[in-house]
Amino acid sequence: MPEQIRVRDSFSVPESELAWRFSRASGPGGQHVNTSATAVELSFDVAGSPSIPETLRRRALDRLAGRLVRGVLTIRAEEHRSQRRNREAAKARLAALLAEATAPPPKKRIPKKIPRAINERRLQDKRRRSEIKRQRAARWY
Repeated sequence: MPEQIRVRDSFSVPESELAWRFSRASGPGGQHVNTSATAVELSFDVAGSPSIPETLRRRALDRLAGRLVRGVLTIRAEEHRSQRRNREAAKARLAALLAEATAPPPKKRIPKKIPRAINERRLQDKRRRSEIKRQRAARWY
């Protein structure tokens, strides 16, 4: 059975839907960095994936619109010197991005009325502050 990337309780992404590309990474590594393809580019077709339920797909497409190119999400990982660790980092980032993009919208905040005592205290403080400033200004004339 192919490995699954768990995104939420409602769905996970099979590894067979991921497309990988490898290239040389920049950064530290000496001569090793010039000879090995350790940078990882992970592509996942959000728009065409059968593993994402339709409601979550619409939500993800809407929230990830700025990161998608023709419905495909691309993640690049090159922070580690090993290709295996970069693959793991890219998979973790994909899971986190999809989990955040498919999360339910937050509940609307219902504004409550300010209690009378708090409002009275605020107005009292404003009056006191105003009086202090008025007294300061009168002294200089």
